[in-house]
Amino acid sequence: MWQVLSKELNTFLNSLIAYIVISVFLTGIGLLMWVFPSTSVLEYGYADMETLFSFGPYVFMFLIPAITMRMFAEEKKGGTMELLLTKPLSDWQIIIGKYFSGWLLVCFALIPTLIYYFSVYALGDPAGNIDTAGVIGSYIGLLLLGAVFTSVGILASALSNNQIVSFIIAVFLCFLLYSGFDSLASVDVWGRSSVILEQLGIIYHYNAMSKGLLDTRDIIYFLSVIAVMLLITRIILGSRRW
Repeated sequence: MWQVLSKELNTFLNSLIAYIVISVFLTGIGLLMWVFPSTSVLEYGYADMETLFSFGPYVFMFLIPAITMRMFAEEKKGGTMELLLTKPLSDWQIIIGKYFSGWLLVCFALIPTLIYYFSVYALGDPAGNIDTAGVIGSYIGLLLLGAVFTSVGILASALSNNQIVSFIIAVFLCFLLYSGFDSLASVDVWGRSSVILEQLGIIYHYNAMSKGLLDTRDIIYFLSVIAVMLLITRIILGSRRW
């Protein structure tokens, strides 16, 4: 697993894609938080980071599939998948190694946003007038959300040997998991079942964590989705020996 993890991280860090993706994420979030009047903290007048945690998931929907689309698709298209599978590594070691390399890159992209927290902290009136517990809960939620989207991206990459197709599938699945169930639940045909349908979506659990309340049920939900996505990826790899 560590061999795959190290190889994937080195590949990312030695190519422009990692730096471009992280730069686009930070630039986009920075513009939303500090420049655009409709979402700027300076215009809003409240010391919070709602802009980051509200728009971050939607940026992740495109950022993370761009990171993961090459994971298996490139290996299959380049003919190196057979070589990878002949190494003394199990399918799970390959999957987990690639998964954590993608998720670590997402974590690296989030680290610079801590500057936004300290900026808002200093701009508060009085200084420090910010819901730190809520910010911590939101960051944990965003990290878990990134972990889920990474597992979805890994699955999408295993489904196709075309990176663009993998990217499109991953974006669609991320959107469906994040807000698709919530949108379906809002349709007035489900009755009491709408609550259950809403709880199947990520946004319900993500919003709960954004309040600073870390409920084990929300954490278990995120971990369960990750496990299911990686299990399906394992089944796909096991059924296709290139």
